[in-house]
Amino acid sequence: MKVAQKNNSQAKEVKQSPFPVFHKLPESFVPRYYDSISKFYRDRIAPDFNGMFLVAKNGEIVYERYKGTANKQYDKRIDKHTPLHVASISKVVTAMVICKLADSGELVLDKDIRSYLPEIMYEGITVRMLLNHRSGIPYYGYFPYSIWPADKALTNQKIVQLLNQYKMPLYFPPNSQFSYCNTNYALLALIAERISHKKFPILARELIFEPLGMTDSFINDGSQNSDSLSRSYDSRNRLEPFTNLDGIYGDKNLYTTARDLLKLDKATYSPVFLSDSIKKEMFRGYSYERKGKSNYGLGYRLREDQGKSTLFFHTGWWHGNTGCYASLRQDTICMVIISNHYTRKVFAINRLSTLFGNYPYEPLIDTKENFVQPEAAKTHVDQAVNRKKRG
Repeated sequence: MKVAQKNNSQAKEVKQSPFPVFHKLPESFVPRYYDSISKFYRDRIAPDFNGMFLVAKNGEIVYERYKGTANKQYDKRIDKHTPLHVASISKVVTAMVICKLADSGELVLDKDIRSYLPEIMYEGITVRMLLNHRSGIPYYGYFPYSIWPADKALTNQKIVQLLNQYKMPLYFPPNSQFSYCNTNYALLALIAERISHKKFPILARELIFEPLGMTDSFINDGSQNSDSLSRSYDSRNRLEPFTNLDGIYGDKNLYTTARDLLKLDKATYSPVFLSDSIKKEMFRGYSYERKGKSNYGLGYRLREDQGKSTLFFHTGWWHGNTGCYASLRQDTICMVIISNHYTRKVFAINRLSTLFGNYPYEPLIDTKENFVQPEAAKTHVDQAVNRKKRG
């Protein structure tokens, strides 16, 4: 009896793989698509490209290319193990950390954020509204230098303090519309830290990177900002310097590779990594106040078009880093393109989606997506600061 109990205990300790078991690709698949993908890369991407390009089906790589320099000063070339800053693609990982916490019962998506950040002044905003950009909270990038100097590093916690100190009003009532805003995801990282009592880079490593074998991925909290990192360059190949916003994480500061993002994508098809119920919440749109094909789930952008399969993706753009990770879930296709030399070419990767299925082709950078325009958002913050100064 004692031996049986021991064996049962050992069986419980065996961890299930976080990856699904896909059917092996038929031998005809790669030859069928290789030439078309190669032509797309050669004609549209390769000239002057500096970065990573990957297309996979069922978690198997169909085509990949690595080209250029990660760091000119140290003469580091880009290969399959070179972590590059992927800008807002980081939001996918942040959303998954939050959804993992929800899956484990440590967090409730529809709970008021003051349950986790009691010091924040806003009422009626839930965790879900941060995830789908329907909170109305102002963007920290528009804080004027008069309240936060350019030579002083801003942190996730300081964002909350400044929002409160200057009583910055919401752009709009919570959950009344969509407006993409990095502050939402900076706050989500802070909420994850409060719940777990761990720094977000450690939590992301424990919940996401280590279980999925994403050995070339990490979240930079600003302490790793150094000349030895993979750096970014502008369109004229000039080095982009670090700024006072480069210590904020959750909305950005994920360094990763195309192959690691493929592992992440593959895991999203498994009920072991994320429950089916939480994935239903992630992979659906939330903003239908205005007509259009653009939408946002929980950490994923969407292109929806009647009669077509939904395209799930996330773009990124920070300093000279641009990129796109696309998940064609109807056909289990993953496409990744990342560059550390500024280029808009990366946003054209969805042209490939029509090769694999009936997906909408829409520009991935659409100025009509944000219903609060940058100038109005900046003015909104400036007005709050001026009111505070006037007393």
